[in-house]
Amino acid sequence: MSLYTIGQLARRTGLRARTIRFWSDTGVLPPARRSDGGYRLYDAEAVARLDLVRTLRDLGLGLDAVQQILQRRSTLREVAQAHVEALDAEIRTLRVQRAVLRVLARRDTTTEEMTLMNALARLSAQERQKIIDEFVDGVFAGVLDEDAALVAGWMRDLPSELPDDPTPEQVDAWVELAELVACAGFRQTVRRMVLSGDNRLEFGLDLRPLVLEHAGGALERGIAPESAAAVGVLERVVPADLPAAETAALISWLAMVAEPRVERYWQLLSVLGGRAPAPPAVPAFHWLRTALTVHRT
Repeated sequence: MSLYTIGQLARRTGLRARTIRFWSDTGVLPPARRSDGGYRLYDAEAVARLDLVRTLRDLGLGLDAVQQILQRRSTLREVAQAHVEALDAEIRTLRVQRAVLRVLARRDTTTEEMTLMNALARLSAQERQKIIDEFVDGVFAGVLDEDAALVAGWMRDLPSELPDDPTPEQVDAWVELAELVACAGFRQTVRRMVLSGDNRLEFGLDLRPLVLEHAGGALERGIAPESAAAVGVLERVVPADLPAAETAALISWLAMVAEPRVERYWQLLSVLGGRAPAPPAVPAFHWLRTALTVHRT
């Protein structure tokens, strides 16, 4: 039976002698026996074993995993699957890091902003959802209204994962969203909206396209809400015979819902979900409120 020293194995396999010696020291490549002089000697099986170890190491498996395979404590299939999952997680992390670096490369960023951006982007899906859940739980606490519960569910609609290859816009959106829900002023604003009890969810959903079409169109054409030309636009959205009390209530409701930061919240959720954000509606709602105030009160 042919036996080989570490040096001979190195020449035969192309591996460095110190690598073979290290693998032997860790038990991955036990010698067949030792020479009279105490040198480790390896047989032909060790050559085949070295080829397998090198292949597994080239694939990124750690020596502990290699040892499990060689000692048949784990099958190659089991270890390969575990390694695939680990590689997937590492690839996701690298892609997020790349996206953060792209954001940093295109704008001036302070050290604090860079640290925050990196930390937030690297959060797990569970950690990101916890941030949103804590915000929603806080602002909707104690409110059992059915419409409010529906809106709360929508506000929790965070993607379970950032995309595998997030865009700089999505990294930006997540950082901005995290900063927004941490803002005490924003929390107080949403809480006031929730506690008002005047959600008018269905009404608001029906009114929005009318406001965008007519009040938004008036904005684009440069029609001031205080002008005489605004009266005709106003009547396309709000009936001219709406009672004074209902008009006053509508003006108060518009003042509450036309909140730019709340609209921004929904836009950020859309960006994170890979959807195009809805066109801004707050300026059109502001136009409508002003027109109502000027021409109907």
